[in-house]
Amino acid sequence: MILQGKRVALPAQPVVHQQFEAHTAATPDAVAVVWAGRQVTYAELDVKANRFAHFLAARGHGRGAKVGVCLDYSIDMLVAILGTLKAGAAYVPLDPAYPAARLQLLLGQIPHLALIVASPATAQMVESAAAEVVDLEQLADHLAGLAATSPQADVTGDDVCYAVFTSGSTGTPKLTAVRHEGWFNLMNWLRLEYGLHRGSHNLVVSAFGFDLSQRALMTPLFCGATQHLLASRNFDAMLAYRTLTEHDIRVVHCASSTLYLLVDWERARGGDALARLDYVLFGGEALKAERLTDWARREGNTCTLLHQYGVAECTDVATSYDLAGYRPGEHDIPPVGRPAYNTDIHLLDEQLRPVGPREQGEICIAGAGVGAGYLNTGPEKRKFTTIDVDGEPRRVYRTGDRGYVTEAGDLVVLGRIDAQVKVRGMRIDPTDIERALARLDGVREAAVAVTRTDSGEVELVAFLVPAGDDLAADDVRTRLLETLPRNMIPARFLNIPHIPLSPHGKVDRAALVEA
Repeated sequence: MILQGKRVALPAQPVVHQQFEAHTAATPDAVAVVWAGRQVTYAELDVKANRFAHFLAARGHGRGAKVGVCLDYSIDMLVAILGTLKAGAAYVPLDPAYPAARLQLLLGQIPHLALIVASPATAQMVESAAAEVVDLEQLADHLAGLAATSPQADVTGDDVCYAVFTSGSTGTPKLTAVRHEGWFNLMNWLRLEYGLHRGSHNLVVSAFGFDLSQRALMTPLFCGATQHLLASRNFDAMLAYRTLTEHDIRVVHCASSTLYLLVDWERARGGDALARLDYVLFGGEALKAERLTDWARREGNTCTLLHQYGVAECTDVATSYDLAGYRPGEHDIPPVGRPAYNTDIHLLDEQLRPVGPREQGEICIAGAGVGAGYLNTGPEKRKFTTIDVDGEPRRVYRTGDRGYVTEAGDLVVLGRIDAQVKVRGMRIDPTDIERALARLDGVREAAVAVTRTDSGEVELVAFLVPAGDDLAADDVRTRLLETLPRNMIPARFLNIPHIPLSPHGKVDRAALVEA
């Protein structure tokens, strides 16, 4: 089974920062970034980025080099990112929200790291790295003496623009590289398909280390719009919502769990700042549609919710679905839609053969968005492979996700193949149990974790956030048995005040088990 995205021609050299430079030439006085009461224009940001690019080039950190960026959201962050791209190098986000030990682990996984950009607030977190650590503020006088024009580095669409860490099945983080062509194709699709333009001002609400944050950071600058950054290291729902209220922001990219928090904030305060947005583009985890349905259908809500699917290894987004078309009676699981431009979705069996219509298979992604692979070594490099399509070799990435295609031609993601566990001899996906729990009256939110008993037996534990009073385990178990087989019923049910989130805004299952 193949879902094919629309074929749209790209420039001969689809290089991301050149789109920003085109907007700088066309509208130099337009506001590019707003942060902590300060703002810079496209022309000002371009000059700062050019000077940093010359700084990198003078040190030999040009095409093919990797530059770590360990900064809080700020104007300097975008200077570092754009300057790195202009020099022909690739940047690696090093999120200062991570514990110091985690950052040290990540630093050890970056081969041939050229340099790290930090600040007085973050330098100590990365100072043990073998690479040089620089502070843009301390370099201000030196940078001011460098050329204000672009270094015109020779960059192609096949060059790596950034690399992000994603979890590895072996426990070692994987550093996956994204190419300019893939990133350009993604943002060009968003611009053309959804009409993003110079007025599509954006607010970043996700953690810097998240793959989603890279397109959230760059898309407004790709479209000539304004990027708003929160002056906060960690997500702050109150600050985010106030920023949405006070500024003409039209677009937000976020994880599903972050969207739930923003919707809850708006409901509690009777506001409409979120409902007045043009788009929220969200995904990254199984959608709990019941958390959004009432808000999305309230009178006056003009916000389009785009439920998206993708992986870091393939430039973050591969498919998209307008949630306005979702009808709970038609699908138990909300679809994630159809492929982006120049992107194909293949559903394959264990022998990498196509499955039939509406049959389940592993979701494999092909096309412009497929990345350059993992930069650190490991057996998981085999997930990038080649299949035969109509007699021609086709490079694909095996996501490890299960899915099928509806009669309407939309992709539905069922869950992780490797998330399935054997309980009492039966293979189970905890996500299926979470969906059943979320449909029960009185359950506001639910997460299911896999633990082991003292004797080593696998056990399912359900963590419940009640809509009102605490939920009785026996009552929940009885109602769950009406829709699930007995082997899928969790052994324990625990009431908790909220579901913990990771720095990326996803459910933190490790924290659930440790609590």
